[in-house]
Amino acid sequence: MRIIAAARSDEELLEAARSKAEIIFMLAPSIADIKRQTEIVHKAGKKLFIHLDLAMGIGKDEHGIRFVKEQGVDGIISTRTNIIKLAKKEKLFTVQRFFIVDSQSVYTAIESAGASRADMVEIMPGTVTKVIKRLKKELDLPIVTGGLIETNEEIEEAISCGASAVSTGKREFWM
Repeated sequence: MRIIAAARSDEELLEAARSKAEIIFMLAPSIADIKRQTEIVHKAGKKLFIHLDLAMGIGKDEHGIRFVKEQGVDGIISTRTNIIKLAKKEKLFTVQRFFIVDSQSVYTAIESAGASRADMVEIMPGTVTKVIKRLKKELDLPIVTGGLIETNEEIEEAISCGASAVSTGKREFWM
């Protein structure tokens, strides 16, 4: 199984550097720490990608991208098509992140990734059934889930995980 370590702190970055993961996504980088973090990751023989949208103190423009490249990062993560395009011009590896919540967001992801020509896409969330179970356990509220529901089996799975109802734009399920 291929795992990418997603770190939010120096502590998690150090643990990821000692792990078997070959790539580390730094999700909350700071301008003051990137050079040092890059050195740690490279010393461990791994690659570091920073989430540019969440980077503190770094411009979300061509100057910011040039800066992170000069710090030695191997790639960037962004939800923004224009940022991906700029990073591609600087020959950085690019990961375009998409939050898929409904069928329209699938179409948007296809169009955006086609326009940006990202090297890789990241689709989120990876799973939702465990979230339904946790919310059902911890909240005293009915849970409705929706988005990307296309089969009766998916409806049944959501209900069996604790959802009270499923919302869908698929008219065949309304009848």
